[in-house]
Amino acid sequence: MSLQMPDFRIDGKRALVTGAGRGIGLAISRAFAAAGAKVTLCARSTAEIEAAAEELRAAGHRAEALALDVTDIAEFAAAVAELPAFDIFVNNAGTNRPKPFAEVSEADYDAVMGLNLKGAMFSAQAVTRRMVAAGKAGSVINMSSQMGHVGAADRTLYCASKWAIEGFTKALSIELGAHGIRVNTICPTYIETPLTRPYFEDPAFKAAVLSKIKLGRLGRVDDITGAALFLASDASALMTGSALMLDGGWTAD
Repeated sequence: MSLQMPDFRIDGKRALVTGAGRGIGLAISRAFAAAGAKVTLCARSTAEIEAAAEELRAAGHRAEALALDVTDIAEFAAAVAELPAFDIFVNNAGTNRPKPFAEVSEADYDAVMGLNLKGAMFSAQAVTRRMVAAGKAGSVINMSSQMGHVGAADRTLYCASKWAIEGFTKALSIELGAHGIRVNTICPTYIETPLTRPYFEDPAFKAAVLSKIKLGRLGRVDDITGAALFLASDASALMTGSALMLDGGWTAD
């Protein structure tokens, strides 16, 4: 009896990754390219995203840059409508403005919810609309957080946005299941990225975070890439409407 190994390759697949200029998005783009996909890296900064795509091309991979702001709903939708349908979409662009709830402003709300929720929802709409029209099955990976499953002080806005993404993911998986489009979330703990690095300059904050992570360390971007490749590939062919927890045990208690 031969052993059938799960297939984590995504050769020939077209993948779109938002927030791909740095951090988690760039790491996922690198992993997808190495696994055989043609990757379209999307971010607001033209110089940053062009440099990221060129890095992948220089390594012999297929990559292109798409300089777009996902909060410009009409522009993003128009750009995606002109492109061939994608097989894989990583909805990764996001932000955070941690502060006590009493200090949260309307501008804070608009910035966090506008990118983390509104931008994510309408980006997914644009991409999946093309997938359905082309009759293309595929995988949507919404970048969530452990904070989409728990609460934390000074994180009311961020938690609200990520809890919403979890509900959105489940509902969208029901709508798109008949089209063979799977929709799941990745839920990391604190990952060392350019966005989070300033937080850990506070020793007390870092100690408090590490006390909640059962594995005793902060996450690295490379801790996310395996999960992303799993969800993008046929290795997760029966998984949809689910959350993949990469939280070092934070939510275990």
